[in-house]
Amino acid sequence: MHARMKHPMFILPEAMKAMQALHKSTEDGGLSQITRELVELRSSQINGCGVCVPMHSQALRKSGQSDERIFSVAAWRDTPYFTDAERAALALAESMTRLSDKADPVPDDVWNEAAKHYNENALSALIVAIAGINVWNRLNATIRQPAGGKWN
Repeated sequence: MHARMKHPMFILPEAMKAMQALHKSTEDGGLSQITRELVELRSSQINGCGVCVPMHSQALRKSGQSDERIFSVAAWRDTPYFTDAERAALALAESMTRLSDKADPVPDDVWNEAAKHYNENALSALIVAIAGINVWNRLNATIRQPAGGKWN
């Protein structure tokens, strides 16, 4: 497998700097790295990003998360491996990733549950993290960036 083109982030280095800054901005918002990785994995699964799914799975494993948790992210509603706060974050990630699937893409119940578990800073970091991974997913899917491939 080969990408259709050189990755846009290497063609437009200012875009790469912007995406790195966007990611960095989520690190100090009070959102745990684990929660960020969980939502990035879930959005990547929904978007079918062959680069990001293994990357975030590996990051979760490296941070000590169990295989049960990692393998169950796609079925988080039906497994006992996630906290109520993580479930709220995963629901928000799904809503934000599937904006066009519903007339009310982020319904009040999803929003209120997330707001119940995260203060304004952490909720902001969560929203920005979900938005950021969706950008990466769309770039990678568009150019068909292969997992494990060379990124230039």
